[in-house]
Amino acid sequence: YLVESGGGSVQAGDSLTLSCKASGSSFSGYNLAWFRQAPGKERNYVAVIDRTGQRIFYSPPVKGRFTISRDNDKNAIDLRMGSLQPEDTGVYYCAARQSSNVALTEALYTDWGQGTQVTVSA
Repeated sequence: YLVESGGGSVQAGDSLTLSCKASGSSFSGYNLAWFRQAPGKERNYVAVIDRTGQRIFYSPPVKGRFTISRDNDKNAIDLRMGSLQPEDTGVYYCAARQSSNVALTEALYTDWGQGTQVTVSA
């Protein structure tokens, strides 16, 4: 299963790093992603990284500010978030999908963490 950590409350302009670790299985064959669910809104992808780490996708609102990375040896992925804004507030989830195809759609991910709250104040 997946466990996120690193959430918290910060001010606009601050940085924060989220981490996600897998227990009980190896990450190496999985595409991995971070999703975000803002209050009252649907859960949408923030960043996706394929099994090799070579293909990475960011949603337009975070491109240039967030960086996703993975360490297959440690079964971990990180999301480094910079220049945080109040609209980045939400619950952040890491997700995994065992496939050779990268997916941006929530429904295609089979394994989820419990989520970690990020709150950005103006």
